Amino acid sequence: MTADRLQTIEPSPQVRRRGLWCILVLAVVIFIWQLGSTGLVDETPPLFAASGRAMAETGDWLTPRVNGLPRFDKPPLVYWLMGLTYSLPGSASWDPLGTWAARLPSALASMASMLMLGDTLLRYPLAGDAHPRRTAVAAALAFALSPLVLIWSRTAVSDALLSGTLSLSLLCQWRCYASGSTRRWWLAWVLLALAVLTKGPVAVVLTGITLSLYALIRRDLSGLWRLLRPIPGLLITAALSLPWYVAELVVEGQPFWDSFFGYHNLQRLTSVVNDHLQPWWFFGPVLVVGSLPFTPLLLLGLARCLGAFRGGGSRLQMPAAQSLRDFAGCWVLSVLILFTLAATKLPSYWLPATPAAALVIALTAQAPSLRKRPLLLWMWFFTLMLTAVLAAGLWVSPLWIPLIQDPEMPTLPAELLASGLVLRAAVCFTVAALLGLITLLRTTDGRLLAVQGPLVVFQLVALLPMIELGDRVRQRPVRQVAGTVVSQRRPGEPVAMIGVLKPSLHFYTRQVVLYEGKSKSALVNLADRLSHEQRQGFQGIPLNDPNSSDTVLVVIDERTADRDHWQGLAPEILSRSGIYSLWRVDRSRLEQRSAALRARGVDLTWRDPRPERY
Repeated sequence: MTADRLQTIEPSPQVRRRGLWCILVLAVVIFIWQLGSTGLVDETPPLFAASGRAMAETGDWLTPRVNGLPRFDKPPLVYWLMGLTYSLPGSASWDPLGTWAARLPSALASMASMLMLGDTLLRYPLAGDAHPRRTAVAAALAFALSPLVLIWSRTAVSDALLSGTLSLSLLCQWRCYASGSTRRWWLAWVLLALAVLTKGPVAVVLTGITLSLYALIRRDLSGLWRLLRPIPGLLITAALSLPWYVAELVVEGQPFWDSFFGYHNLQRLTSVVNDHLQPWWFFGPVLVVGSLPFTPLLLLGLARCLGAFRGGGSRLQMPAAQSLRDFAGCWVLSVLILFTLAATKLPSYWLPATPAAALVIALTAQAPSLRKRPLLLWMWFFTLMLTAVLAAGLWVSPLWIPLIQDPEMPTLPAELLASGLVLRAAVCFTVAALLGLITLLRTTDGRLLAVQGPLVVFQLVALLPMIELGDRVRQRPVRQVAGTVVSQRRPGEPVAMIGVLKPSLHFYTRQVVLYEGKSKSALVNLADRLSHEQRQGFQGIPLNDPNSSDTVLVVIDERTADRDHWQGLAPEILSRSGIYSLWRVDRSRLEQRSAALRARGVDLTWRDPRPERY
């Protein structure tokens, strides 16, 4: 045992393997179990899923496309992975909803993060940790049980994949520095290239901020520079990630440049897009919610990390292999700094910080005795109090569930109360608080795992059934009306959705759908688009053309259908499902109503530039 690891109990290879197998089993249970049992959740996931499936079906693996239009908001890695899964034989039989293939990249990325967190703590255990395997499993669970991770790891978008690829890259960077070896220095930069192919240059920026803060704490910029080799590393990242960007720019030209770099990267950082205006302190509450119920432990760990910036040379005296908590704290701070400065703010932007937050929580919680650590004892007390408060809130759910009012899910409160699922959740959180209190009073090890165990059960017996209930109430009606569209649609008959706009209608019908809102302009736009719009898979044809369809299928929700300008079209009502009706509308009547509205000054708006049109 080296001097640097003098007080460290190093797990044997057999112990490490057992720990990783335990983490793998937990990861499969948390992220893979019933992954495809529910439909896609509108509004963004169907856009990703449709783009990935289109790649598999058309063979165009360069440009993501959805509903007949290029989709330039994200780089292609998530679409490639989805498309590869959609390409597997017989997917229609083992993935009838098409959601397993779409969600698998997110789930696998979070599983990889769990394994990497565990393996890192097993190879570089904290000095004095008598049970490093227990700490490794607790850290992996602290990540997996984050409310944000539980949601986005089962969602068909790119956020979990960015979090996974970036966490693998950053942990490889730290392990290279901690070991003092350059044997596999290049691996971190290869993984960083995957992160850049997932969500763009933001991965490089986060890496740069994290390493800069860590170098400041360690007072060892030269050591980091020598071991991590950033210049050749960035060349590797560029060589692997830039070819797609160059090829896309050559093929698609200015629209790709304006949309991807101008709108989805620069504009999101410098101005508010899609009305996502949030105060500068927005990520404070997100940090709190994203680590529940272990937020007090995270805050204590971050406070210690901030204190390290005033530590002079003391951090350099600490062995590099013992500096993981400082590195994780810098990682969390980098996400906090970057996205606090960004003008556009979304809760999912915090996801890249969740692996680091899990490390801070697990390493802060790891202490054989709390008697000499009164501040940590108080943080544990607040953690258990927070768990108990959450349990109490769930126990009194009959008081607040009826207050939920969602026009898309009018029956949700009654069905949620009747299911008893919230009371199951209350039991799980109550047991977690009691087990944590018992371990705290008896000053025994394994406090973190004692609280986490019931929360894993909560995910299986309460959270997943709640998701299935929500799918039945909110998403099943869209799938049902999509099935009617497929069965009732005449050859060449266009399809439109008015009012509440669900991209999943396009995904499930496999038809180009013309989406318009509730306004009078929406009706005027629809009539004009049926005659003039051109997109891949749809060519608008004027009504007087002999090749045109005399009718259009319109999916419309109840509230929109009640508006005056949608009345009097004498539609043939083909079906009703939930809040949606499927109409067959005579195009001549639609054009007559459109002409009357335009005569009263209603303008066309569909030709106006819209960066995120679909």
